[in-house]
Formats: sequence, C-alpha cells, structure tokens
Amino acid sequence: MEFRPIAAAAALAVLSAAPLTAQSARAIVPADLLRLRAVGEPRVSPDGEWVVFTVSRVDSTKDKRDSDIYMVRWDGTRRLRLTSSSESESDPRWSPDGRYLSFVSSRQGSDASQLWLLERAGGEAQRVTELDEGVDDYAWSPDGSRIVIVSKDVDSLAKADTTRPRPIVIDRYLAKRDGDGWLDRRRTHLYLFEVASKTLAQLTRGDADDREPAWSPDGRRIVFTSARHTDEDRSDESDLYVVDARAGAEPQRLTSSPAYERSATFSPDGQWIAFIQGTFTPVPMYGTPRIAVMPAAGGTPRVLAPALDRPQSDPVWTADGAAVLTILDDDRRAPLVRIAVADGAITRLIDGRRAVDAVHQAHDRIALRVSDVATPAELFALDGDSLRRLTRENDAWRAEVRTAEAEEFAARSRDGTMVHGILTRALGADASRPQRTVLWIHGGPVAQNDWSFWLEKEALAAAGWNVLQMNYRGSSGRGEAFQRAIYADWCGKEVEDLMAAVDEAVRRGIADSARLGVGGWSYGGILTDCLIATTTRFKAAISGAGSSLFTSMYGSDQYPSQYDAELGPPWKNPRLWEKVSYAFWRAERIKTPTLFMGGADDFNVPIAGSEQMYLALRTQNVPTQLVVYPGENHGIRRPSFAVDRVTRWIDWLEKHTPAARPRP
Repeated sequence: MEFRPIAAAAALAVLSAAPLTAQSARAIVPADLLRLRAVGEPRVSPDGEWVVFTVSRVDSTKDKRDSDIYMVRWDGTRRLRLTSSSESESDPRWSPDGRYLSFVSSRQGSDASQLWLLERAGGEAQRVTELDEGVDDYAWSPDGSRIVIVSKDVDSLAKADTTRPRPIVIDRYLAKRDGDGWLDRRRTHLYLFEVASKTLAQLTRGDADDREPAWSPDGRRIVFTSARHTDEDRSDESDLYVVDARAGAEPQRLTSSPAYERSATFSPDGQWIAFIQGTFTPVPMYGTPRIAVMPAAGGTPRVLAPALDRPQSDPVWTADGAAVLTILDDDRRAPLVRIAVADGAITRLIDGRRAVDAVHQAHDRIALRVSDVATPAELFALDGDSLRRLTRENDAWRAEVRTAEAEEFAARSRDGTMVHGILTRALGADASRPQRTVLWIHGGPVAQNDWSFWLEKEALAAAGWNVLQMNYRGSSGRGEAFQRAIYADWCGKEVEDLMAAVDEAVRRGIADSARLGVGGWSYGGILTDCLIATTTRFKAAISGAGSSLFTSMYGSDQYPSQYDAELGPPWKNPRLWEKVSYAFWRAERIKTPTLFMGGADDFNVPIAGSEQMYLALRTQNVPTQLVVYPGENHGIRRPSFAVDRVTRWIDWLEKHTPAARPRP
C-alpha cells in the first residue's frame, strides 16, 4: 500500500473561507436548528456543466422539513431553483443525455413517493409511476430509454379492503425495523420502466430483498445486491447478482463470500465491477467495509488496498476507469482518497480537519459535499488538488453567529491504550481556568466523532460548556482490532476509555471536576447509563434512546441476529446478558440526576429501555425525568422536537450543575 499525498492546505483554506464573524456576532441557540439548510448530495450532469442537488429547509407552519431541487453551474456563476411544491422532492438524477431531471416525490396527494420527470427545456414535472408501495430507489439505463426501479411488493389484501385495519401477522425471524415498522413477508424487487411507453415490468422475484441496482455500460445487464441464498433475517450476509435487463431473465450469483458484498458499480468500459466487501466477523458491524473489484463476467474478487485498515465508502469510478474514489473513516478525519485499480496505490485528494461525506463524478468532473466544525455542509468542485465552493446555502446564517474553538484531544486509558477525540471549548470562556465540561458520547458504537459540523454541540458550547467527544474502543477510524475490542463486552473498555479522557481533561485544567456532565444518544445513551452506574462524579446526565436491561430488548428491537451471534440467546448465556446489563442491575448505585429521552415509535432502541431506567431512578428518589416524543423513530425529525430536545439538554445540565467556583 502506497500513500501519495496531495497538498491539503489549500483545500482547508477554501472551506474555512466562510463569512468572517465579528466579535458582536451572537452565540448559537437551539432554535438555530430551524435556520439551517441541509444541502443534499451532488449529481454532476453528463456534460459536466451543472450540478444538481436538494436543499432542505424547515417549514415552521407545518413543523416539517421541505426539500426542493436546485442546480448550480460548474463554474459557480449561476444557481437555479427547479422545484417549489408544497411536498418534498428528493433523489434527483440526470438522464444520460441530460434532457431530463428525475426525482422522487409524494406530490399530488400520493400516499407513496413516485418517480417524476422534469424536462430541462422547461415545463411542469410529470409523474410517471403509480406504484402502490412507491419508489425506494432507481437508476437510468445508459441510453436513457429505461429506468430500473426498486419497489416493495403490493399488499394485495390491504388494497382489496381499505375500510378497516387488519391484524399484523409476523412469521419471520426479524419482526420489525426502525422506520419501516412491523415486517411482513413482502420483499423489495426490481422493475423495468420504459420511458417512451411508460410501461412497467417486474424484473426480479422471490423471498429476498433486491436493492442497489446498477447498469452495465452497454445497458444489457443490471448488477444488484441480494441475500437470495440464505435467510437474510438471520444474517447480514449479502451477495452480488447480475440479471439481463429483460423481463423473465434469471439472476446469476456473482459472489459467495461468508461476509457481505454490496454497492456494486460497473467500470466505464464495462470490464470490471467495483463493490464493497465486508471482512468476515460473526457480527459484520465490527468488520471493515473495503473496496474490491472483480471481472464483470465473474471471477475471484480482489480487495484493492488490503493493508488499508479503515472503513471505506461506496466506490465511485474515475472517468478513465483507472481508479475508484472513496471516503475513509480515519481517526477523526473523513478524507477523500483515490485507489488505483492496478496496484492499490492510495492518493489522498482532500484531507485535514474537515469531513467529506458525499462524492459524485461525471464527465471527469468531481463534486463533493464537505463540512468542518465551523461550517455546515456545502457543495464543492474538486479542481486538481484544491476545492472550489459551489453553494453558499448557509452563509447568511453563518455570518450572524459565532462558533466555538475545537482542538484535538487524547488520553491514555487504564491499560495503556491511547484514545482520541475532539474538545470544543466553551464559547467565550477563559481557557486558562477549568470550565464546566460535558462528556458527549457518540452512538454506533462503530462510528466516530469527526471534524464535521454539528449544531447541537455548538449550542452546548454557546451555553458555557466544554464539549468532550471521545472515540472510545469500538469506534471506527482506528482499525478493525480497535472496533472489535468491545465484542460481547459492552460497557467495559468504553467506560475505561471515557473516564480516562475525563481524568485527563481535569488533570490539564480544562474540566472542572466539580462541574461535570455526561450525555449521548443511542449507544451513547447506553454508555451514559453505564457511566452513571459506575461513578457519581457527574452532576447531571442525559440518556437519549438508550437501554440497559438488554434481555428485555431481545425480540423487542431490530437486532435479534446480532444478539444471537454476539451474546447467544439469553437462556443459553444468562450471565453474559446480566454482565452487559450491569447499569440496570446496579441501579442502586446511581445518584446522578438523569434526563431520559426517546421516540415513542423507536424500533431501533425502543423507548422501554429509557422507561425502565427512569423508573429505577424514580423508585430511589434520584432526580429524573422521562421525555417521550410522539411519532418519532430513533432519530428526531420533527423540527420543533429537535429544538425542544437540545433546549432540554441545556436546561437539565444548568439545573443540576453547581455554580462556578469563585476566582481566588
């Protein structure tokens, strides 16, 4: 493996060139969540002259986000708004000849999102599908005559009788999934849509979900991801299949590794297929997604950079087919790299204290979505080895506010392991004196704190809190062994790593030991429960979408296959289940005032986990509160709820944290 660095200083300078803020600029508050515009992923036009994207903004009257489609010239000189309906539009794609822009929307009162076509020459968008279950995904054929669509099977019984609800009948291993709800036997399959005749034909069938279709350059075949060979509910294993682009064709299996393959895409000449291949572990989450290639006709896959021990995003071919582009999770950074197909040589194109989270290439032009700790995500063009900004959707808001200073932070855990993180200083506070500090824990657990923008953290810093975010063992970005370190040993090494960071912050005079808080969401909420059951050093805690009594989650959440593989069924390994649930079984040790929160419809980490811990503390008269957001899943989507959540974080910390020590 060879690294070929390209200068990153120029790229950092471009991203940091947001409007300068004066000392009079105001601090960020939770309500600023209503002001942020979320910029969607870029799509470069076939001629390379335009980039299409979505912009999502809050509609306060409807208390929801509304997404519209825009495009900007490659040279940045012109920006056009293409849609302005009362419903959101998403997933814009160019037809191969550039004549049409397609998108997905539930306009005109449709119960499900349908596919729409908009002629660039002008006119109104036209709805071209009427699928009962809507469009989940789609891809244009290279000649623009057809579109492959991913859609779920029709519920024929519900369609036949819409006057009354029917019982939910479950007869599969995985009963529910967050966002999808209860799962029946229906599956997602591929359909071929003829643009000229507007006719639809089913392409794949069977008891498996087919997804992620991609066309061969000659338009004859479609590669896709499926788990047709096994009970996919019981395993995260998936393989690649290829099918001729005609009704009645039989899919052929391309891969058969014990891990997973997904996100396949043909090379520009059609000779190769690049895709993501997982490393084999009993629980693939702890493995490393890597880019591999194989001959399009079939053959043995080859991992491009086997020594690159970092998670890699879905591959994007360069125009000449000599390399693929990918984004890494790399120790707080999210760089864009190019990996050569011939020898696996790695060139870092964009690196540094920023986060690339989307990339698209067409006509040998590369567009990216990039943010840093002070700048919300915007679109950029990659010109040689430097970034050129294309969008400025948040500049007006950004000019009004101040952001806090962020820096690298590291600590040595009890067994000598170094853990890395990011420290955000309390806005306007005296950095020479210890300050109130909240340890904010990321979810996952296989994820990382990086240099991207997160308004919630800025609101905490603006309220006078140092925010310490650590990538404990189990996090991504430090190699697979680091990720696997917590396998079947939850709330062990992570707690040691997090407390080592707190100790280091106190030792260095950054954190005031008498004014410490802790919080997190999802696995961050789980670890918050573990920490307050381990120590009484925190004056306030916030546990969002967490759980502690994991036996009660078995069959109640969406992770049965992980439980069976990692812990074994509870009746076969009760001591291990009790060990990882120690926050609940040690609840009598908890003295920290704790705010529990979650979505009422969360099937990822059901609200019962928060209810149980809330009652455990309430029974012992430990100050506590439970906040349940109606209609919300694992993430909080309703804008007013998002503002309420962060406001409550700050209020809870303020209420239970002692006043600052007087200056000696």
